Amino acid sequence: MDHVIGRRTFMASAGVAALAATGALGPGGSGAQESGAVPNSSGAEAPKLKAPALACDCHHHIYDAARFPPKNADARIIPDARVPEYRRLQRRIGTGRNIVVTPAAYANDNNVTLDAIAQFGRNARGVAVVNPKVSDAELKALDAGGVRGIRFSLAATAAVPAMDIIALAKRIEALGWHVQVNMTAEQIASAEDLWNRLPTPIVFDHMGHIPQPAGIAHPTYRIIRGLIDKGRTWVKLSITYDSTKVGPPTYADVNMVGRAYVEAAPERVVWGSNWPHPNETAKPDDAALIDQVTVWAPSEALRHRLFVENPAIRNRRFFSAP
Repeated sequence: MDHVIGRRTFMASAGVAALAATGALGPGGSGAQESGAVPNSSGAEAPKLKAPALACDCHHHIYDAARFPPKNADARIIPDARVPEYRRLQRRIGTGRNIVVTPAAYANDNNVTLDAIAQFGRNARGVAVVNPKVSDAELKALDAGGVRGIRFSLAATAAVPAMDIIALAKRIEALGWHVQVNMTAEQIASAEDLWNRLPTPIVFDHMGHIPQPAGIAHPTYRIIRGLIDKGRTWVKLSITYDSTKVGPPTYADVNMVGRAYVEAAPERVVWGSNWPHPNETAKPDDAALIDQVTVWAPSEALRHRLFVENPAIRNRRFFSAP
């Protein structure tokens, strides 16, 4: 498992440079940006921040109801959120790599995610949602398709299924995958003992959903920081709009949380857009969201680590064919 930063960081960076030199990175790998409207995103200007070459968006979703209708006819599908529309977002914000996360509308049907990874090619990986009864053959097929983790996403009132999480974590450990957690801060805190029992790396979505105005004084921040300090936990810096009381354009309260994570453990944070922002009726400006990274990581070296080096380490075999 990728628990230690060091020589692996150097090797990942060397691989990045080698691929950039060969031109094998595909569309968006250069970090070039262009203005233009994108579905499910407000605004049309390019970000002020120029993303480094090979910058990775570590959290977004793909919906494609025409080709992959959800099994639940009542599931909420976001329109205009297919691979072609996401490529437009990549061109606007300058990212060249990406992690596709199976959205809730598809439950544990990961076909839309596997198809998207195949379309994006070698610069994409995925995070799946699985049933506790998933077969070993299905897990191996997901791994071959580019999946590198499983996600547990709970409704705010749900109990944390600790035994299911432990059982699945033990099964995916041999694959080198991680457990991804999308829960409220209160759910994370209630399962504090669970996180210390998992054999796999852990990735907390959306800064751990730390609520405001408590911010870094909230107990969940302390819990996640403690797990980070043990060397096997990562945090996705995304959804500044999720719990902010200040709101755009500064998101000043949530930015304090993002900055605290980066200052504490710059080697354990990655960035994600959360496009197409499935829970937002008024879509945020993705250029403004990526610009918030300059508040969390003020130096170019920190931003390169957040956008390029850390994702390559966490998502092993990133540059080999799925």
